[in-house]
Amino acid sequence: MLIYITVKSLGRRKNWLTRQPLQLAGTPATLRELITCIVEQNVREFKEKQTDTSFIPYLTAEAIKEQAEVGKVGFQLIRDERIPEEQQAVETALLAFEDGLYKVFLREEEVTGLDEHIELAEGDEAAFIRLTMLAGRVW
Repeated sequence: MLIYITVKSLGRRKNWLTRQPLQLAGTPATLRELITCIVEQNVREFKEKQTDTSFIPYLTAEAIKEQAEVGKVGFQLIRDERIPEEQQAVETALLAFEDGLYKVFLREEEVTGLDEHIELAEGDEAAFIRLTMLAGRVW
């Protein structure tokens, strides 16, 4: 199933939205399953990037154009040697949702509970909005 993921961070000065296609192996029935599926796929892709080393790195014109749309052009090198654990990453993402660090919208409607039933169809859009914590000083 192909869906589109939009990620937005409210703390950014520029209103960057990244819309990425995501191929899911199955059809998640709850928000918990959707988040788990997305995190597991991202961890696998991250691990592949860690092991994929080009002898001579270069950027194609297409790669430069795609990265420019997001707002950052670079070689996407990963210098971190630590290997992420899928289960720990899933637990962290679920806890972050429960703690209110980000909101999830499916077809422009907010999903409020992890075990809330969701209906995904081919080509649907899911928006993840990361909320910014305000910090300040009280005089």
